[in-house]
Amino acid sequence: MAGRGDPPEGEPEGLPGGDDDEYRSVVFDESFIREARLQEFSARERMTDHADAVRRVPPAKPPPPVKGRSHGIFWRGSRQLLLLVLVVLLAFGTAIYLGLRNPYRPATGRSVDQVRMSVIPLAPQGPVPGGTPADLFEHSPAAQFRAGAAGITMPAVRETGGFSESQVMAALTTVKDYLVASSLDPDVIEGRSERPVRVLLDADQLDQFDAGFASPADDGRHAPTGWLVRFDPAKVAQAGDEVRVHGTLRYQETSPGTLEVVSDHVFVYALRPANSDVQPVREASLFTVRRELRFRFDLDALPRHTARLVTSEVQAGPQACSAEPPNTLRPLLAGQRAKIREPAGTDPYATGPSHTALCGTLSRAAEPSPAA
Repeated sequence: MAGRGDPPEGEPEGLPGGDDDEYRSVVFDESFIREARLQEFSARERMTDHADAVRRVPPAKPPPPVKGRSHGIFWRGSRQLLLLVLVVLLAFGTAIYLGLRNPYRPATGRSVDQVRMSVIPLAPQGPVPGGTPADLFEHSPAAQFRAGAAGITMPAVRETGGFSESQVMAALTTVKDYLVASSLDPDVIEGRSERPVRVLLDADQLDQFDAGFASPADDGRHAPTGWLVRFDPAKVAQAGDEVRVHGTLRYQETSPGTLEVVSDHVFVYALRPANSDVQPVREASLFTVRRELRFRFDLDALPRHTARLVTSEVQAGPQACSAEPPNTLRPLLAGQRAKIREPAGTDPYATGPSHTALCGTLSRAAEPSPAA
């Protein structure tokens, strides 16, 4: 007999408790129907002007978060962000490490090309004129030259774009100091020391500098007189402290970060025999050295007060032409003549460095004229 709450004929087919439970999962309850996106219009709504039989229901708003759940979401988001930051930092650090350890990265060092130099002796056309230093200077082209470092004058200084005005002045000052040390310092001229010149050179050029003095050669790389003016103290001495100087300084930024300075100066010395102690000197002679030097500077070299010599072209006379590579200049003194020498033979089939001596002729206009 059925209970009081049961229908007379028992539970209907398809409902819980019925005989057929295999369709129980497809029974739609009221909440599912309310959440459906598409709903059928009612009979009254269909009587109005609606073409569609169904309507679209906007999605329901999400339920408010459960207390305590927002903190978990926040923690998960923060943890993911932290992991992302760590991955980016790890990738960035790896890239830097590989870049530093890359053995194929291009070299950034400066060029270490050796200085190219030429030293050409100028032979006189007759006997070397003699006299007192004052008379010789007065009757020579050096009469209008200044004495000593005053003859090395500075040009107008302007910025070049990559070099400021003060940096250009620093380069010019270094060149002037090099010219004073290598052409006017008595210890250098008389062969007692090379250090005043050496300390002003770029460190990359010191090996070439030292090799030139240890083993002089006329190969265009190892001539000591390409670096400085030097006389043999056993043969000649200065007839006075005064050296006449005249010339110019030019500068130009040849490439970004590279400043070139060119010096073109004539130095005129009054010389006498080394073993002559007669005072006042009456048989002195003039010796002229023209030096055209090219220097190169970068921004790193300026604070060090060092110069990189690029080329050195020297013409000096009166002196004899010699096939031997001298480590000093060889002046001809008052009354001496240059020996006539046949040009050195050259074998065009021979390989290796050429050792053909170059020699020029000293113009008579460069010699002192006889005193009136």
